[in-house]
Parts: sequence; structure tokens; C-alpha cells
Amino acid sequence: MLQIQDLSVAYGHRPIIRNLSAGPLLPGRVVSLLGPNGSGKSTLLKAMAGLLKVARGQVLLDGQDLTKLSFERRAQRVVYLPQSLPAAVHLRVFESVMVAARASDLDPHAQDASPQRILEVLGRLGIEHLAMHYLDQLSGGQKQLVGLAQALIRTPRLLLLDEPLSALDLNYQCHVMDLLAQETREHGLTTLIVLHDLNIALQRSDEALLIREGALVGHGRPDQVVTAESLAAVYQVDARVETCSRGLSHVLIDGLCAPAS
Repeated sequence: MLQIQDLSVAYGHRPIIRNLSAGPLLPGRVVSLLGPNGSGKSTLLKAMAGLLKVARGQVLLDGQDLTKLSFERRAQRVVYLPQSLPAAVHLRVFESVMVAARASDLDPHAQDASPQRILEVLGRLGIEHLAMHYLDQLSGGQKQLVGLAQALIRTPRLLLLDEPLSALDLNYQCHVMDLLAQETREHGLTTLIVLHDLNIALQRSDEALLIREGALVGHGRPDQVVTAESLAAVYQVDARVETCSRGLSHVLIDGLCAPAS
């Protein structure tokens, strides 16, 4: 179970996350992190991953405050996949996933990282055929899928994904979200994922957190959080949220709202 309590994060003297509390977020659920550009979504993930110093507050995972752990101990339980992947090194895809798996070797609860499991994870992402390709020869979308394989092979307790769909085409976006949901349920993960596509969030996540200017302004089922009112207040767009005959909600943008006076 994940709980964020009164969390504040700043860049120098500039506050980004302000006294944010959220949770409990239960294992086995995919939680979309929503909000306009500059609202603090990426900063929140980096702080939870231990990449940014927390000014105050706690991040409790199964009752243990992650902010008090060393980076090495936190990395045994938390995996963070950044929006911009590091420059590709001259490693084969298979080798890179094996290296990622070994990052959890000191964790007594680490999952099987045998060659068979690595190929299985690559296969579930549809990139088993890239196993012997070099990372620096891949497209942006292929690298993003390899990054997901590196994250999933470690089966962390908390999976933090910053826009993992940005370089993928629509078919792969849906496939990856379905796979993340399956992995999250099967292994009891808590998955927190930054999304800009509100329709993907509505249709393929269990919960949503809505952030504006570093503060939490909405938490609940995606169809409770993504509403015409919240879209007008947070995104400043005039929109409707409709439900089709299959029970799937989707956002229809009518136009920009008038600037607030």
C-alpha cells in the first residue's frame, strides 16, 4: 500500500510540490497521474524515486518511509522509468534487460531473471525479435519498450512511469497499458503512470490523481476525476466526457476556455 503524506519538493527556493497527500493507493492497481505541463507530475515521481530531495513529508510503501531509505535500498523496491531515456549504450537488448534484472539481485524477494523470463517479458511487449539488436540501433518507440522491459523484469513493489507511451503508436499504447494492468495485478504492484492522453487514462487505469500547480485537486476513479468541470478548471478547455455503448468514457474537446480574469 502506498501513501503520500504532506509531501513538499522544491527546486532551490522555488516550490514545486506543495503539501501533497494522497492514498492509500492499493497494490494491484494502475493509477494515472494527470495534470497540465508544469504541474509537478514528473517532479513527484522523481522525489518518490529518490532522485530529488524531499523538503518535508513522507512516502510510505507498506508502512515504510521511502524518504528515509538509502538509494540502494529504495531501488530494491521502487523502479522509475524516466520520460527521456538515457543515451543508448552499445548493448544488446537482451543484455540490457539482464543488467536491469541484476539490479535486484540483493533483494531476497526478487523474481526469476532467467533467460527464459527475459525472453518472455520481451515477447509480451512484442519485441522478442529485437533481443539481439543493439540499443543504439533502435527507434525511439522501440527504446521505450525496452525501457519498460527493464522495469518489468524487476517486479518492484512500486512502479513509477513518466509518460511511457509518448513514442508509441496508438495500437502499442493500448497493448502496453493492458500489459501493465496485467503485470500490476499478477505481481501485486502499485503502478503510478504519468499520462497526457485523458482517454487512455479513462479507459485503462483503475484510479487517477489530478495535480495542478503542485497540489492534488482530484483523486478517485478516472471518470470521477476527469469531468467537464475539472477539465475547465485545470486544463482550461471546454470539453464533454461521454460514455459509449460499450461503457467506455471519452473526452470530446469543444475548445479553449476564456482566460480566467
